[in-house]
Amino acid sequence: SLQLKPGQSVGILGATGAGKSTLLSLVPRFYDPTQGRIAIDDIDVRSFDIDDLRRQIGVVFQESLLFHDTIANNITLGHPGASREQIERAAKTAGAHRFISELPSGYATILEEGAVNLSGGQRQRIAIARALLLEPPILILDDPTTAIDAITEAEVLDAVDGAMVGRTTLLVSNRLSALRRADTILVLDGGRIVEQGTHVHLLQ
Repeated sequence: SLQLKPGQSVGILGATGAGKSTLLSLVPRFYDPTQGRIAIDDIDVRSFDIDDLRRQIGVVFQESLLFHDTIANNITLGHPGASREQIERAAKTAGAHRFISELPSGYATILEEGAVNLSGGQRQRIAIARALLLEPPILILDDPTTAIDAITEAEVLDAVDGAMVGRTTLLVSNRLSALRRADTILVLDGGRIVEQGTHVHLLQ
């Protein structure tokens, strides 16, 4: 059982197979629980229209898929009617606007297959901008720094800091540098919460 207040952030830690990604997947209804319920403002998520629900939730995966298209179109994936102002606002919050603006074609830059013309940190910041486009009140971050090196990790974590402000956030990570940003940390084992507390409390 877990309860989050609006704007609160929770870090989720556990071994492979502990249930971290499954827990995250219950919120936007990638899965539905077989027992109990997931509620937002005390309303069961199964009561919401699924499209309306998912518009309230931004999701960033370990390695987000970027397409052979412009940077702008990659940010607006799923929301093609977004304005240039919305695109740039999301990119600024995700710490991506500066490097995009420095590219020869800016937001019109075409990403190569697999976005190999960007660094790992740049790809993840575009993915964070995509998740923030509609300014969702809920943010889900599924180990966004797992596939990048320590230097790039610092860039992405700066973007994560900006993204979390004012949002209820669930952050899965096995990296202490990411988890210490959370208000509280859960340790999962076998699908159960076995420990919870602040970073300092758990260290003690």
